[in-house]
Amino acid sequence: MNSVFSNKTAIAIFVLPTLLIFCAIVLIPIVVSSYYSVLDWNGIGKGTFIGLDNFTEMFTDSRALNAIKNSLLFAGASIFIQLPFSLLLALILASTVKGEGFYRTVYFIPVLISTVVIAQLWSKIYNADYGLLNTLLVNMGLSNLAQDWLGQKQTALIASFIPILWQYVGYHMLLMYAGAKSISQDIFEAAKIDGASRIRTALSITIPLMKPILKVCLVFSVIGAFKVFDLIYVLTGGGPFFTTEVPSTLMYTTIFDTYRYGYGSAISVFIILECLVFTLLINKLIKTD
Repeated sequence: MNSVFSNKTAIAIFVLPTLLIFCAIVLIPIVVSSYYSVLDWNGIGKGTFIGLDNFTEMFTDSRALNAIKNSLLFAGASIFIQLPFSLLLALILASTVKGEGFYRTVYFIPVLISTVVIAQLWSKIYNADYGLLNTLLVNMGLSNLAQDWLGQKQTALIASFIPILWQYVGYHMLLMYAGAKSISQDIFEAAKIDGASRIRTALSITIPLMKPILKVCLVFSVIGAFKVFDLIYVLTGGGPFFTTEVPSTLMYTTIFDTYRYGYGSAISVFIILECLVFTLLINKLIKTD
């Protein structure tokens, strides 16, 4: 075994396929998009080099700024709503509750369902005519609250966020649950003997020891918020009046509806840089060593 790991040729042979795939589906598209981002190009013929004009337009365009703002709001909702709720579920399940395996499976099921299916399901729930949400409100005597949730500018953004937050609660819960379960039970026994309550044990022992996995969940949550596309696109398409638009949906419509490949590529480069910057920032602020 040691001879294999010391053989640089063998290591290179095993790493090469993964490296080629990474270059083909990640690195090369990023380089190509970066090149297109400095061009004024409609996808046909030769583009015209315009430098950073596409990026300048993006940061001065109210529609693009609104899309960036929405992605930041979604990232905030993921951090301050989704992750705490996932952590609460993980701590409850890790405390050896009855039916632990059943609840763990049920909470994770939405993660396994296609995002398109999730979007279709919630679009039916939100439907103004026959949706479950409006039906419940009417039956509870709150018919004045019933409305077109995805068609109103005041409610569309929040209504779009809820399905995404709901879908991935189970994903983060399972990661945190695994982190909590990996902590030695001897530590909890010692805390119990010292008279620590469950809440004190969770705050002073469990959560601090889960710091590495919490950091991973935070990074995944932020990156997922910045690159969200499919659910928003199926639910609202970025409407009404661009209220729910995020950078990825703006990029898609810019490239395939208006044929501005250069500007759309600039948006894609911005999404990549945004994810990279926030990942580095999280790693800088949260030390796990």
